[in-house]
Amino acid sequence: MTTFAIVHAAGDTGGSWERVAQHLHLLGHEVVAPDLPAEDPDAGLAEYTDVMVEAIGERRDVVLVGHSLGGLTAPLVCARVRTRLLVYLTGMVPRPGEKGGDFWKNAGYVGGEGTEDELFYNDLTPEQIAFAKAHSRDQSGGPLRDPWPLPMHPDTPTRYLLCLDDRFHTPDFVRPMVRDRLGITPDEIRGGHCVNISRPKELATKLDALARQ
Repeated sequence: MTTFAIVHAAGDTGGSWERVAQHLHLLGHEVVAPDLPAEDPDAGLAEYTDVMVEAIGERRDVVLVGHSLGGLTAPLVCARVRTRLLVYLTGMVPRPGEKGGDFWKNAGYVGGEGTEDELFYNDLTPEQIAFAKAHSRDQSGGPLRDPWPLPMHPDTPTRYLLCLDDRFHTPDFVRPMVRDRLGITPDEIRGGHCVNISRPKELATKLDALARQ
């Protein structure tokens, strides 16, 4: 049984992944999606990593998924847990010594303009928007303050899943960023930045396929 360990996005909760988890369970997988200490101003990447490592425990067949801001933490978990695959889901890809808050400037950010709903919820139904907001909370700047601590990206096999309808981490931004920072071509899926809510079945199917390759 593969365990999908989810590092959720900024201002989010593990519960926002419950619909994806239901589909992954049907495909025979386990899901671990802990709540990170998003509201704690003193919690940074080290604390986020500790939460993930504790939640994974002794599991060994692990696929780690870093969603958006979760991309800063996910490779740090790989350095401490035996991980079969790392998947960035429309995620931030860190560089050694780079502060998370400098990521967008350093990576040549090209994004859309609009309200929060227009950028993050553009492909969600009203019911899905209500679900997303029920699982949202304040996000401290803790994980964006810390220089990324590893000397290099871990050697864990890595994939990047680009969301074709994402208006925040747009395809035009993601493709060159991923090529520059990871040296790979991203995989693609329809959906916006909150694809875990807008297309949970499709996302689960894609994650299952990546894990089986």
